[in-house]
Amino acid sequence: MNKPWWKKAVVYQIYPKSFNDTTGNGEGDLQGIIEKLDYLKELGVDVLWLTPIYESPQKDNGYDISDYYNIYEPYGTMEDFDQLLEEAHKRGIKIIMDIVINHTSTAHEWFQNALTSKDNPYRDYYIWKDGKEGDPPTNWISKFGGSAWQYDEATGQYYLHLFDVTQADLNWENEAVRKDLYKMMEYWLKKGVDGFRLDVINLISKDQSFPNDDRGDGRRFYTDGPRIHEYLHEMNQAVFSKYDIMTVGEMSSTSIDNCIQYTNPKSEELNMTFNFHHLKVDYPNGEKWTKAEFDFQALKDILSKWQVEMNKGSGWNALFWCNHDQPRVVSRFGNDKEYHKESAKMLATVIHMMQGTPYIYQGEEFGMTNPKFNDIDEYRDVESLNMFQIMKEEGRSEEEILEILKQKSRDNSRTPVQWNDEKNAGFTTGTPWIPTASNYKEINAEKALEDKDSIFYHYQKLIQLRKEYDIITDGDYQLLLDDHEDIFAYVRSNSHEKLLVINNFYGKETTFELPESLNGHSVEILLSNYQDSPTDIEKIQLRPYESIVYLLK
Repeated sequence: MNKPWWKKAVVYQIYPKSFNDTTGNGEGDLQGIIEKLDYLKELGVDVLWLTPIYESPQKDNGYDISDYYNIYEPYGTMEDFDQLLEEAHKRGIKIIMDIVINHTSTAHEWFQNALTSKDNPYRDYYIWKDGKEGDPPTNWISKFGGSAWQYDEATGQYYLHLFDVTQADLNWENEAVRKDLYKMMEYWLKKGVDGFRLDVINLISKDQSFPNDDRGDGRRFYTDGPRIHEYLHEMNQAVFSKYDIMTVGEMSSTSIDNCIQYTNPKSEELNMTFNFHHLKVDYPNGEKWTKAEFDFQALKDILSKWQVEMNKGSGWNALFWCNHDQPRVVSRFGNDKEYHKESAKMLATVIHMMQGTPYIYQGEEFGMTNPKFNDIDEYRDVESLNMFQIMKEEGRSEEEILEILKQKSRDNSRTPVQWNDEKNAGFTTGTPWIPTASNYKEINAEKALEDKDSIFYHYQKLIQLRKEYDIITDGDYQLLLDDHEDIFAYVRSNSHEKLLVINNFYGKETTFELPESLNGHSVEILLSNYQDSPTDIEKIQLRPYESIVYLLK
């Protein structure tokens, strides 16, 4: 049986605003992506995921869509998009679109119609409720802070917005909404788009009794909600099943059981899911906005649990460290100064030797770091600016808040891609929409391409290994030395061979001892981040951040 193409694929995420600017207006654009296709081809990625490029007021960087059928003007035109699709396909690179169908911008014509009266046919495209004695309909909290309900003076009702007040939730109970969304997806697929990343897709089904939440923010009444599997199956049958595409769902606060159901081929819903449990290991007691070390044991346990359980349930994982909402991984779990190269390569190996479809976020492939901004004026992200005010009101000092933002802000991943050591790191000839990180002269793509030992070529090799060895796609997963304080080691196995993956997660030496069950194999090194790793594996003295992949036969 032929495996679906996306099981062996590696995806590269592009945040167009910060990728490459060809017009000098300080924002990246579609022509800027076309300009770098040969670079991406050299890296070896199979798929580009573009974060939203649709028309949008950009209150949430494009995740507030005002027209699903048009391109945001500063990024270019539909002709530019068609050219990008054609040029990517020429190079054997596929393109998936980021689609936001939990909500639209309040500037969308559907919502503008809904505002005109309670009887307008588009009123029922959104979720409207009467208030309760001058209070909102429920006590649910928006993901960006404050009530999830906004009052409309003209019609005397509230609409639901799980995110920003300008992002109104769509009413998925209304069949007309669903049909309009499916029609829109068909429009892009007929153009030749190769699939979709579905934003916060597990939030589209709300508990229709809209209860108050006596012990939380309301999320248990809409996360993996009552009709979610029904809706995703309907979408699959109406749209996805007609095309040879890939679909990945972003799943907020989800569970393994739900993700198995979302991605088991028998369910006919989605191909794979993103979950974020492994990226909360530096949120002590679930608190994001505090400076904290990460919990290494929890990191190993969570990643391993998802490997084992998803495999057992015939589900499929999207594998990633970085995206446009997360800090840079080399700054977060590695060492972005003394062991920049070693730790970035080690972290790449950890995730790329697992089962699933790996995602690389722009700049990750040559080790971009958090920018460590020293001034609140350098930040752009709505969440960070809100939290700055909230923490100030709580009485924390500006210095302390800036230290937290340096570690946790979403802007850490949104600084311009560092292409070379010229002005603005070669991103723009104008003024970038957000400042460039100050280390661009040392860390940039041009320099990485010139150095055969760079992080870039390590990623290139990881991508090649996935193409070459079926065991990476198909093998079972077992965590080794699970309570070792420094080492993240695991073994992938199929009927005739094993991969032993050993990673020292820290900047100090440590000792790996081979479990007896793995004795008696011939040993070949497939990849290492040091030149001279040993082939005698019974006892290995690992150097700082040393990472080795052995093939055992």
